[in-house]
Amino acid sequence: MNINELYNELERLGISHDIYSIMPIGMPNEKLCLACEDEWKIYYSERGSKTGEKSYSTEEEACEAFLEKMKRF
Repeated sequence: MNINELYNELERLGISHDIYSIMPIGMPNEKLCLACEDEWKIYYSERGSKTGEKSYSTEEEACEAFLEKMKRF
């Protein structure tokens, strides 16, 4: 799965854009984020801080993990 496929699946599932940010610019508040910095990362962004950060080596791994987290929201 890549980012475009992830967007499509989140849309299909009816998951609100208000609770996540993919490839954020800056630091969104109170959102689950998927970003590619030096490596792919998933983290929760709140008040300028990242919590629960986890790294992934590929876009596919990160997108699949992000989708699983979003299904549990």
